[in-house]
This record gives sequence, C-alpha cells and structure tokens, in this order.
Amino acid sequence: MTRFPSFSAFLASPGRVRALRLLLAAAAVTALTVPETASAARTRSGAYDGTWTTVFATKRGNCSSGYSVPFTVAGTRVSSAGGGRVSGSIAQGGRVAVAVSVGASHASGGGRLVGNFGSGRWSGIITGDRCSGTWQATRS
Repeated sequence: MTRFPSFSAFLASPGRVRALRLLLAAAAVTALTVPETASAARTRSGAYDGTWTTVFATKRGNCSSGYSVPFTVAGTRVSSAGGGRVSGSIAQGGRVAVAVSVGASHASGGGRLVGNFGSGRWSGIITGDRCSGTWQATRS
C-alpha cells in the first residue's frame, strides 16, 4: 500500500495554502440548493455516511500531489475526520461541495459520490500558491 504524506505536511509545503483556499471557494460556489426528490431523501438518510479518504492530484500550480485527507459524511454534512476545518454538503445525486482550511491555507472543490467512490475538482491557495487539480475518494 502506498503511503501518502499527511495533510498537515501538504499545507506546510510552499504553495499549499492557496490551493486549499481555492478548494474552499470552489466548494462554496458548487453547493446548490436542489428541490427535494427521492434521491435527496436517500442522501439525507445516510446513503453516503462513513469515512472517505480523498487523494488530491495537482494539475496547475506549484503544489505537491498525492496527499490523502480523511473526511466524514453524516447525512448531508461533510466534516473533518482529522486535521483542519472542513465543511461541506452532499446534495441530490451525490453531488458534493467541500471547503477546507488549515491555518492560512484554504481550498474548495466539488464533485460527485457514487456508491463507495467519488471524484471531482479542487482549487485553492496553499502556502501562498494558487493551485488546482482533481480528487478521488473511496469510502472505508
């Protein structure tokens, strides 16, 4: 099994703060209120509940890739499973929007969860550098 650097090490590296900020901003923008449907009711009832491990890949900017971050999903809420301040939501069809901040670093992102897997995009400001990329998640 590949061992990834900790999220705190990611944020401490030059350029990580900006990427995290953009990830936070993108997540806030991505979060949409959707009329209640059967899918939204399933989301609220915990279809995505559990701990998700998310691995980030940087596509633009001077930020490292391969950092793994755990998140907790409970109902329609996304929160931290260790390290940093995390807020987010799960909407209809598994759409997810998340904002993360640790110190001066912050990022936001959005994407979709399906079953035990998810993927999407992120952007932010990490240690002064603006970065963006993709993420993939698996539920434990």
